[in-house]
Amino acid sequence: MTAVIEVDHLTKRYRETLALDDVSVNFAENTITGLLGRNGAGKTTLMSIITAQNFATSGTVKVFGSQPYENAGVLSRMCFVRESQQYQDESKPHHAFAAARMFFANWDQPLAESLIEEFRLPMNRTIKKLSRGQLSAVGVIIGIASRADITFFDEPYLGLDAVARQVFYDRLLADYAEHPRTIVLSSHLIDEIAHLIEDVVVIDDGRIIVDTDAESLRGRATTITGARSAVEAFTAGREVIHTDSLGQTLAATVLGPLSKSDRQSLRQAGLDTEPVSLQQLVVRMTQHAHLTTNGAAR
Repeated sequence: MTAVIEVDHLTKRYRETLALDDVSVNFAENTITGLLGRNGAGKTTLMSIITAQNFATSGTVKVFGSQPYENAGVLSRMCFVRESQQYQDESKPHHAFAAARMFFANWDQPLAESLIEEFRLPMNRTIKKLSRGQLSAVGVIIGIASRADITFFDEPYLGLDAVARQVFYDRLLADYAEHPRTIVLSSHLIDEIAHLIEDVVVIDDGRIIVDTDAESLRGRATTITGARSAVEAFTAGREVIHTDSLGQTLAATVLGPLSKSDRQSLRQAGLDTEPVSLQQLVVRMTQHAHLTTNGAAR
């Protein structure tokens, strides 16, 4: 699949803090990618550099084959919506939408108006008087209605309640199906967006630890539960990324697919298996990566 964003050996340092550490990753055309990781992992820094709102210490970024800095032809095809989006205090939502309509060539005004109604956004209230959820709705509407060739959502929907978030997911997916483009979703609500994302990039401590398609990732780990001795015997030699214990019962999450013979052995040993959700897997893998890098004893 064609890569519209190519990041090559990208490093960003803030004095003593290494925010991005030799990151190389591509984002495919007409694909929804989940950019996942803990707070401070480097997600926002990566998106900011790709959209030319920040500068790399070293490495390169190409968008549509060109560097994005001071490149109007590239920047006009990208939309970056973030939780901390800033607007002029005395402006109202319609001012933000009018500016977006002027900037984005593919802006769909009827779609924006439909979203305004669905999110019940008060158009006559100034931006500074909007609730957090209403402010989030402004960003989400711009992100969807812009129909930019590349759109980054950096958790702008966290302020939305559960119903409004579902509206966002439904409308984003429906419009993406009709108008494919490259979408990057950064979110801590991984299980909520799991049905949306086709590719997964996980970043931890400024490094990429996962870069794969979502379907293959979903089957990558299994939790095995049962008598401690039996679980330890089965998991010996396998990559265990997390364990929980209660008395003589042990639950171990292991990476790697289970073969037919593995499952037969598990049944004979009286062990239970449970699939690991995408959110659990990302949490366990980032924990495991941190321990592997820094040592289990801290």
